[in-house]
Amino acid sequence: MTELLQVNQLSKIYGTHTVVDAMTFELAEKTSTALIGPNGAGKTTALSMLAGLVTPTGGSILCKGQAKKDRRASIGFLPQYPKFFPWLTALEFTEMAARLSGVETKEALREARKTLEFVGLNDAMRKRVGTFSGGMKQRLGLAQAVVHKPELLLLDEPVSALDPVGRRQVMDLLKELQQQTTILYSTHILNDAEEMTDQLLFLRKGELVENGSLSSIKDKYANPRILIEFESTTEAARFLSLSTWTLASKGTFVSIDPVQQNISMSEVLAVLHGDSFRIRKVEWQTASLEEIFMKVVMSS
Repeated sequence: MTELLQVNQLSKIYGTHTVVDAMTFELAEKTSTALIGPNGAGKTTALSMLAGLVTPTGGSILCKGQAKKDRRASIGFLPQYPKFFPWLTALEFTEMAARLSGVETKEALREARKTLEFVGLNDAMRKRVGTFSGGMKQRLGLAQAVVHKPELLLLDEPVSALDPVGRRQVMDLLKELQQQTTILYSTHILNDAEEMTDQLLFLRKGELVENGSLSSIKDKYANPRILIEFESTTEAARFLSLSTWTLASKGTFVSIDPVQQNISMSEVLAVLHGDSFRIRKVEWQTASLEEIFMKVVMSS
């Protein structure tokens, strides 16, 4: 993949407080990367520096080798709480955003119409923004961020304020955009990150503590286990009494660490079948993204 963005030792310090601490990572073209961390981790500050809205204390940002002053037209940004002029129509607002982002005046209106149609606001483009619902405003915010066809799209918690229907609609739009541009977005909704992410960046107290592809992160923190659900607590107790393995149990469930016990699923199934245990299901499980998040980001 072709590299689009290089971030090297990026830092932001306010007084004695380090908000972002020597962050280094790279983004490849037409990939989607999730910046994950708890509130106060520095996600918004990091995105604002990448967008050119906040001046870094140290480090460098290179977008296809271009310096900061040349990045305006190549980046789109949607803040967590976008602001609008309520007296403007959606079309007027998006056209203005296009022109401010470097689109030629004669092309701005045409691109604004196309973009509003893309985000599902075709029927509302001549309505004043002050009449819009929260979901419609989020779509409009996305429209202003992409109307100039940026190479890099920065999104700060793009779906956190939406209801489930609105979140699904915006997520579908982002998946379409992923085919055309590179996306870096902050989120605390881990299911969304798992759904559309190529790379994960874990931020804790301003420091990038883990990063890599979704598959590599999952492999690294897999923590595999075999979970058995018995038909009754009596059956679970019988299995515990007969087994020579070290097991964890709760009610009708028994969990086995296959790495620690050096056993395979086939060996477990053979024991269950041989002693005619009555079971509901046997599953191979690995750590969820939420479990990985808690281990990587929330640990001290």
